[in-house]
Amino acid sequence: MSDHHGYSEKDVQREVAELQAKSATAARIFDLRRIIGGLFVLYGVIVTIAGINPSDATLDKAEGVNINLWTGLGMLLLGIFFLVWLKLRPTPPPVPPVTAEEKPTE
Repeated sequence: MSDHHGYSEKDVQREVAELQAKSATAARIFDLRRIIGGLFVLYGVIVTIAGINPSDATLDKAEGVNINLWTGLGMLLLGIFFLVWLKLRPTPPPVPPVTAEEKPTE
């Protein structure tokens, strides 16, 4: 490999490894389960609070069912499910590439 631009193969490998580490961190931060779970918990709390003291008009619209309370509790459970799933099965860390120096010699 020629050394035209001042980059050696080791420099390129190091940059690739750094980018892989950064993308894995970004993947963990932006894991959709965290976003979905967090939003469902947040909205679940809001809707459940709205359902704790239903107005007569709300109950009439839903034919006597406290729809806000049940929907809110369902959203809370779904959000908790996503967050528990994230805890139990986190995003796997990337496998570092084996460089020439680390390969076993025979």
